[in-house]
Amino acid sequence: MTLAIDFGTSNTVVARWNAATQSAETLTLPGLSYSLSDNPPLIPSLVYIEQASTGAVLAGQTVRDRGLDVVSDPRFFRNFKRGIGIPWQGFLPEIEGQSVSFEQVGHWFLTRVLSELKTTAGDLDALTFTVPVDSFEAYRHWLGQLCDSLDIQQVRMLDEPTAAALGYGLSGGQTLLVVDFGGGTLDLSLVRLELPANRKPLGFVLKWGNRSLADSSSQKVQTARVFAKSGENLGGADIDNWLADHFAAQGLSLSPLTLRLAERVKIALSSQPQASEVYFNDETLETFELSLNREQFNAILQENQFFERLDNRLTQVLQQAHRQGIETSDIDAVLLVGGTAQIPAVQSWIGEYFPADKIRCDRPFEAIAQGALQLQQGVALKDFLYHSYGIRYWDRRNKRHGWHPIVKQGQPYPMAEPVELTLGASVEKQPSIELILGELGDESGRTEVYFEGDRLITRQVSQGSTQVQPLNDRDGARTIAQLMPPGMPGSDRIRVQFQVDSDRFLRITVEDILTGDVVLTNQPVVQLR
Repeated sequence: MTLAIDFGTSNTVVARWNAATQSAETLTLPGLSYSLSDNPPLIPSLVYIEQASTGAVLAGQTVRDRGLDVVSDPRFFRNFKRGIGIPWQGFLPEIEGQSVSFEQVGHWFLTRVLSELKTTAGDLDALTFTVPVDSFEAYRHWLGQLCDSLDIQQVRMLDEPTAAALGYGLSGGQTLLVVDFGGGTLDLSLVRLELPANRKPLGFVLKWGNRSLADSSSQKVQTARVFAKSGENLGGADIDNWLADHFAAQGLSLSPLTLRLAERVKIALSSQPQASEVYFNDETLETFELSLNREQFNAILQENQFFERLDNRLTQVLQQAHRQGIETSDIDAVLLVGGTAQIPAVQSWIGEYFPADKIRCDRPFEAIAQGALQLQQGVALKDFLYHSYGIRYWDRRNKRHGWHPIVKQGQPYPMAEPVELTLGASVEKQPSIELILGELGDESGRTEVYFEGDRLITRQVSQGSTQVQPLNDRDGARTIAQLMPPGMPGSDRIRVQFQVDSDRFLRITVEDILTGDVVLTNQPVVQLR
């Protein structure tokens, strides 16, 4: 059986490829899924830890059905995806005397989903996970480690907005802008679905097992080419917190229940001009009405620089496209995906850039999961690196470490030619040379994740330097060459070549210039599994 999972901050969607109908379908998992009105089955991304030592947890709709999402309890987790693989501030919650990380909560959640899938749908042959555009390798590495423990022959990863473009089922040759705006992230991607061709795919996001789509010489491959992408941690969870703070300023006490009521007000405003919820305090017997109209709602968004951040990200994508000869008028369709993209103010915002007949928003929740299934059905991907890679150096003038890019953002992979550097010893009789490699994020700012009472908060922080995730800054991983004889300052000693292969492995080859020995050959530095 072939499956795809869109693991979201607020909701998770599971889709299956139906071999009989040759189409994708969204699955309902008993106890985990819910469905309202015309929406497809959704799994709330919620976890309640019953026993941390054994990993016994409740997940999905079961948490809501038991009312565990509206009580102040450190065993309850929501929005935990936002904390996976990124630095954050403060202390992690302790359950039964041990700290519980976001990575562990995410592992429990997805393991619970996969366990129910095997019970409901049987054995899994192939699985595709979708990931946010702005995710660092740490997030992808975490997901890869989870997949390594699964008894599944093939597992792949695909950027969420690229999957959404495939999920809308538009014809080849069209250039599509996908605005994927869910509970935790804003992701934009400019994708072209190229016409089928009898040629070998140039790359895959990730693959496991012994088979690949390229193994079938008779297979016609449709290629999804990514021209531009941008993203950041901004989503419906942030809006929920802004609304809760707005009502708190009017005298409402903050709690998981009031946060849930604020979310309901937000959702209702997508379909009606005014919405309200009533909070009843069973201790004081007081009531509070959470009432808001769209004009007030839009003002709260404006106060939090919401539209300014949207403008910045869209501008970044359009600038990337312009450098490749693609203008705004060349975009054939704009696809709005995710719950936050259903907010009328968001649709009005995108309408300022594109005519109404180009905007599509009829498949907000299942386009990503169903589109990801296309990787298993003969669609390959030509992609580029969203982040840069660099090496750390000592900045003598400013007396601090800096980062020098070696593989720049936007580089297609696999790389046609390696990047080469020569390095020398810095002290006499130096026994080895160390090199710290890092993944360089967006220079516009960084996202902090921290707890404020019972709420998980993200905050955009302006900074003058680039956000960096070190890839090998640990004992035993920094040394790239032992020098024999020892190195002396004043001359180049080693030559290092950097390469990114078709599976997004960053690899290095190291040659000792003095002895002519090749110390490392095509050694992976960061491995996405």
